[in-house]
Amino acid sequence: MIEVSGVAKSFVLHNQGSAVIPVMHGADLSVAPGECVALVGASGAGKSTLMRMIYGNYTAQAGRIAVGDVDVASAPPRDILRLRRETLGYVSQFLRVVPRVPTLQVVAEPLRAVGADAARAEARARDLLAMLNIPERLWSLSPTTFSGGEQQRVNIARGFAHDYPALLLDEPTASLDATNRAVVLDLIEAAKARGAAIVGIFHDEAARAQVCDREVDVSRFTPERAA
Repeated sequence: MIEVSGVAKSFVLHNQGSAVIPVMHGADLSVAPGECVALVGASGAGKSTLMRMIYGNYTAQAGRIAVGDVDVASAPPRDILRLRRETLGYVSQFLRVVPRVPTLQVVAEPLRAVGADAARAEARARDLLAMLNIPERLWSLSPTTFSGGEQQRVNIARGFAHDYPALLLDEPTASLDATNRAVVLDLIEAAKARGAAIVGIFHDEAARAQVCDREVDVSRFTPERAA
């Protein structure tokens, strides 16, 4: 479902004389339906960079990144947008939403985007918000007013609203209490059971051991080691 082959990435520091910093070379990764793969490695090894390239936020200098039948490394923007809408979900650490949109609609929006009617989308949103212990009195408010932990749980609910065939998870259990952490791990297990291919960054070692089938050390793709 997710295939990364021969991917390279460099950053250009325009404010430092256009210095070129190579950060990744020869990255390879394969994730099958129903599999959860953890990206591991020291801070700065490129875990987040690889995730952002899979999602299309960063452009790869070389190689191929296939999610289903779409090569993210070369696809036009309209295909990337369709991929994100229908196929590839991304639960980041930060909630980015339009201000003043009620939380219930924020969580329901991914389902509405793929054609679900309002009743079905809102019912799924209610279920997820209740599971993640967001008080019902907050559902009509914008999540931009919430605490950091509440925003994280809204972000998780939004990411699991639609049954994406592939998911990217960036620290999905960070800063959660034991109760909500268990809910998130159950959501990941359920996504695997229905066949989702998942790539994640988990600094929580116990969570990683529970839901991940294997680990890929991104450090081996750094240019020094790849040389």
